[in-house]
Amino acid sequence: MGSESTDPAGWDLSRRFDFHGHEIRYGIIGQGKPLVLLHGTPFSSLVWRRIAPWLARYRQVHYFDLLGYGRSAKPDGDVSLGVQNGLFAALLDHWQLERPDVVAHDFGGATALRAHLLDRRDYRSLTLIDPVAIGPSGSALVQAARDHEAVFAALPAYIHEAILRAYVGGAVFHQLRDGEMQLYLDPWLGEVGQRAFYRQIAQMSDRYTDEIEQRLGGVRCPTAILWGEEDTWIPLERGRELARRIPGGTFTSVAQARHLVQEDAPEAVVATVLDVLARLDATQ
Repeated sequence: MGSESTDPAGWDLSRRFDFHGHEIRYGIIGQGKPLVLLHGTPFSSLVWRRIAPWLARYRQVHYFDLLGYGRSAKPDGDVSLGVQNGLFAALLDHWQLERPDVVAHDFGGATALRAHLLDRRDYRSLTLIDPVAIGPSGSALVQAARDHEAVFAALPAYIHEAILRAYVGGAVFHQLRDGEMQLYLDPWLGEVGQRAFYRQIAQMSDRYTDEIEQRLGGVRCPTAILWGEEDTWIPLERGRELARRIPGGTFTSVAQARHLVQEDAPEAVVATVLDVLARLDATQ
C-alpha cells in the first residue's frame, strides 16, 4: 500500500488515534469550519479521495478508516455497527468538534445516525449517501457469508479475490479501472485481510438499525439524502422513505449511479454538500 503514511492514490492517513487499544488511521486537510467524512463497507476512507480535496477548499475536512477497515486495526473482536458510533464519538472528542458538518455513506450513515441519536452528538448538517438506515439489509453474499464465516475465511486466496472483485464491482454503474479496483481490494487481501472481510460481514445485524429506526423523527439537524438511482444493494425507495421519516429531510437521486456514488458521480456528491453548506452559511 505504498509508504506508511500515503497509499498509491496519494491519500494521507498518517495520523493515529488509539481506540480501546486499537489503532485508527485518519487524516485532516483544509482550513475552516469542520466537516467529517464517514465511509461504508466494504470500503475505506479512500472513497473520498476525489471529493475531499474539493471540500477542503471551503472546510477543514476530517476523514478516517473505521475500526476493522482500510488501514485501521483489524482486530479479532467487535467491529460491528454497535462499536463504530462509539469510535466516531471518541474521534469527535479527540478532534474537539462539537457541531461539525457530517457526510456519511452506507454503514457510515448508520454510524453517524447512531452517534447522533444514541450518543447525542450534534451536527450542523448531515448529508447521507445511500446509507444503511432502514432494515432489512444485506446482499445475497452478505447473507451467505454471515452464516458460514469460517468457510469463507478459509477459501483459497484466488477464490476470495474473485468474490471480492465481483462484490465491489456490483457497487458501481461505471466499471472501475484496474488501479481503482485494486485500491478497494488491497485492505481485504492476504490472511489478515481475508479474515477481516468475512468477520465484518458475520457481525452485520439489523438490530443496529432497529435501535435507531423508530428514533429517526428525532434527527436534530438539516439532513440531505443522496441516492444512486441504480443502487442494487439498497433500493431507491428506501432512501425516499428515510427522507420522509427525518424532519425536513431532502432527497435527491443520481442517474447512472449505483451504491458507490462517490465513484460513479463524485461531482454530484461535491455539489450536494456544497449546496448544503451554502444554504446554512447564508442563514447563520
